[in-house]
Amino acid sequence: MKALVTGGAGFIGSNLCRLLRSEGHEVAVIDSLLSGYRRNLDFDPQIRFIEADIRDADATAAAIEGCDVVFHLAAAVGNKRSIDDPRLDADINVMGTVTLMEAARKAGVGRVVVSSSAGIFGELKTLPIAEDHPVEPDSPYGASKLFKEKFALSYAKLYDIGVVALRYFNVYGPNQRFDAYGNVIPIFAYRMLRGEPITVFGDGEQTRDFVNVADVAWANYKAALADGVSGAFNLGSGTRITINALIEMMQRVSGLRATVDYGPPRPGDVRDSLADLSAARAAFGFSPSVDFEAGLRDYMAWLKTDMAS
Repeated sequence: MKALVTGGAGFIGSNLCRLLRSEGHEVAVIDSLLSGYRRNLDFDPQIRFIEADIRDADATAAAIEGCDVVFHLAAAVGNKRSIDDPRLDADINVMGTVTLMEAARKAGVGRVVVSSSAGIFGELKTLPIAEDHPVEPDSPYGASKLFKEKFALSYAKLYDIGVVALRYFNVYGPNQRFDAYGNVIPIFAYRMLRGEPITVFGDGEQTRDFVNVADVAWANYKAALADGVSGAFNLGSGTRITINALIEMMQRVSGLRATVDYGPPRPGDVRDSLADLSAARAAFGFSPSVDFEAGLRDYMAWLKTDMAS
C-alpha cells in the first residue's frame, strides 16, 4: 500500500507514519510545518516528505500521485485557537479539505480516512456519546471539523471513494509538545516539568475521555483496510476522568507536585466527554489497548527527554 499522510509531521500524523512503515507500507507526507516538526519523521529517511500547505492544489496533487490511501490529518487544531483566529481555522480546515478531496478524486484514490473531532458535538446531552448525538458545535473549530467530515463523506456518495471520518476525543502521547492552544495533558506536563503553576478552567470536576495516540494510529490503519466501510465513527478510550483526578495521576506517575490555580470556565469547553465505541468496534475492530496511567507515565518520560534535547 502506498499512503499519503497530510499533516504527517504533526503529533498524530507522525505516530501513524511510524506504524505504517512498521507494517511495510510506502509513505509520503505533506506538511507545512505550521504546527508539525520535521524531526518527528527522522526515524525513517525513506518517508517522502513534501513541505507544502494542504491548500496548495499543485503541491497536494503532486504528493497524492500514485497513492492508494490518504490519511487526512492536516488541520488547524483547538477551540481557543479557532476563537482567536476563526478565519485561519476555516481556511485550513475547510479549504484544505476541499483541495485534498478534489486531488483524491482526480488521482483515483480509493480510500480516504479523515480526522474529525468530538468538538462537533458541542455541549453534551447524553453520555456516552454515540454517533447519532446531535451536532451543535460550540466553537469555529467544531464547526470546521464538522464541515471536514461532511464534505469528505459527500465525495463517498458522489464518486468511487471510500471515506471514513474518525471523531477523535482527547488524544495524548509521544510527539505531542507544549502548545497553549493544545490538549490539557501536554500543557500540564510541560508546566509541571518546569516547576510552573497550572491553571484549571472551572472547578476541575469536568470530565474528559483521553485516548493514547498509539490506539488512534491503529484505528486509522484498520479503518483504511476495512473495505466497504464508510461513515463517521467516534474514537476515544470509552472511559473518562475528571481534570482534578488527572492532575493527581500526573503527579503520581511523575513524582512531581503541582501548584494548581483555578479560573473561570473557558468559552467553547464542554463539561463532560465520554465516547461510545461500539460502532467503531463493529465496523473495523477498534479496541483501545493502552492503559491510561501507563500511557501517561510514558508520555511524561518522553516529554522530559524531548524538553532536554
